[in-house]
Amino acid sequence: MASEHPAIRSFRDDLHRRGGTGDVVILRDSVHTAVLAAEALGCEVGAIANSLLFDADGAPVLILTSGAHRVDTAKVAEHISVARLTRATPEFVKQHTGQVIGGVSPIDHPAPVPTWIDSWLRNHEVVWAAAGHPAAVFSSTFDELVAMTGAHEIEVA
Repeated sequence: MASEHPAIRSFRDDLHRRGGTGDVVILRDSVHTAVLAAEALGCEVGAIANSLLFDADGAPVLILTSGAHRVDTAKVAEHISVARLTRATPEFVKQHTGQVIGGVSPIDHPAPVPTWIDSWLRNHEVVWAAAGHPAAVFSSTFDELVAMTGAHEIEVA
């Protein structure tokens, strides 16, 4: 699509390279929260897979969490054996994902980012995640997200 945002085109290319089968949906408005995304898609907020980048002592860590959960950073830090996790700055997010907060996808990053996925997402036949832009999302499954990202399953809440 010639008029499609370059971030979405890049995401689509990477999705296809990784064998992703889901649909990319461009929403009328940006959806910066799981609640807004769920409302726009007509699904449960728990079926939204938020891609949250954290700073683990200067190294990026991506947590794919259900929109129904808040990440317990102390619990997750202990589980993945890092001293602490802090929310990444917008600059850190852009540097490590090539994307902006609100549109960070689980894939299509300049370099691999260690990724963990909230086990709660298994409860949904279809999950939705950002597609590289705040107004773009894509459908997937828990197993497909794990296959595309190499994510390790974790309880985040």
